[in-house]
Amino acid sequence: MAKTKTSYFCQSCGFQSAKWLGKCPSCNAWNTFSEEILVKETKNTSGSSSLQRARKPQLIQEIDVENEQRFSSNDSELDRILGGGIVPGSLILFGGEPGIGKSTLMLQLALQAKGIKILYISGEESEQQIRMRAERVGINNPSCFILSETNTQNIFKQIEQLEPNLVIVDSIQTLHTSYIESSPGSVSQVRECAAELMRFAKESATPVFIIGHITKDGSLAGPKVLEHMVDTVLQFEGDRNYIYRLLRTTKNRFGSTNELGIYEMRGTGLRAVDNPSEILITQRNEPVSGVAIAASMEGMRPLLIEIQALVSSAAYGTPQRASTGFDLRRLNMLLAVLEKRCGFRLGVKDVFLNIAGGIKIEDPGNDLAVVSAVLSSNEDLSIPQDVCFAAEVGLTGEIRPVNRIEQRIAEAEKLGFKKIFISSYNIKGLDVNKYKIKVVSASKMEEVFGLLFG
Repeated sequence: MAKTKTSYFCQSCGFQSAKWLGKCPSCNAWNTFSEEILVKETKNTSGSSSLQRARKPQLIQEIDVENEQRFSSNDSELDRILGGGIVPGSLILFGGEPGIGKSTLMLQLALQAKGIKILYISGEESEQQIRMRAERVGINNPSCFILSETNTQNIFKQIEQLEPNLVIVDSIQTLHTSYIESSPGSVSQVRECAAELMRFAKESATPVFIIGHITKDGSLAGPKVLEHMVDTVLQFEGDRNYIYRLLRTTKNRFGSTNELGIYEMRGTGLRAVDNPSEILITQRNEPVSGVAIAASMEGMRPLLIEIQALVSSAAYGTPQRASTGFDLRRLNMLLAVLEKRCGFRLGVKDVFLNIAGGIKIEDPGNDLAVVSAVLSSNEDLSIPQDVCFAAEVGLTGEIRPVNRIEQRIAEAEKLGFKKIFISSYNIKGLDVNKYKIKVVSASKMEEVFGLLFG
């Protein structure tokens, strides 16, 4: 007979305590402890005992990796985000807000990956509902199997019979194991179900995608140990007022965490955007003031984004500062540099900044474009549409260099820009003669403003 006991878990970080605590000693959150019933079993709880194989120490030079090569998901954005494809045996956590398109993207992955056997497990929808969404997406895959189940023991029995090459679970909060007597979605259930999936993935070399919910503050729901267990954490985000969705990595054991994937939400599903620079720049017939183009970088990917600024006289005593898609604290710093080092009186004016397209960029190489857009709106003078910027602005008013300047220049040239402003320190070792675009270097902001506005 199994011995039943209870324990208290923090619903925020998963910290376990023998008694109820008002404040969690791990994450310092208040009133987050809840009592859960635990059952201690003596038998194996992996759920995949038939898939276990003997392990013994090996020299690192003798480990065979020929059969552990990545394979493509037939989604260019997802492959690049993962570092070049799906790694066999990897456990990938996929999070996002409700209704953002997590299930749609994972179903498209299951339908697009041809030539491999895929098992899509759903604990939130029935097989008929998934079939209806698959018909809306309009993609058919004869090797895609659907299973509507929440018990992990039953799931592993079906996996053992089917032997899929890829498993997708929607979602981890709906699963439950019979070895834990607590409700689905609780800390202990999420942790144990994720541990069973991790053991299955590592023992069978089968990649597993796990969809996870997020809390109201934007973090992944469940214990923090869930993010430590998985190999990759993907975050799907976007503004509901825009049709574009952004896919970012917050953790990746097999690649970079600085990559960015862009999708377009359509009635027939999500479409990967191969050239986001064209959609992030508005095509205008006439030049307007307060608009500047920045040659930005997201990981290895160059992006040309449109920065819009509006400077007006303050209607109230305290000037307003508002920013969308750009760090407000950095905007305040750049405005202080303009006033202190360059003599522009912006302290009594309202300043509003917006990154077109609803995306959020944190690249410091956008600084020069931001200050140029602000001064363009302040002086009511337009910047030529064929001019872009790629430089950081320091507190002393100097134009500082940025990384991957060659990729930024090449992207601007590909989109038809005629002139790009960069830092003088980036010129060293750069062959500007191989570019058709005119490369203008500057070391102080006054030089850029003189060339732009005379």
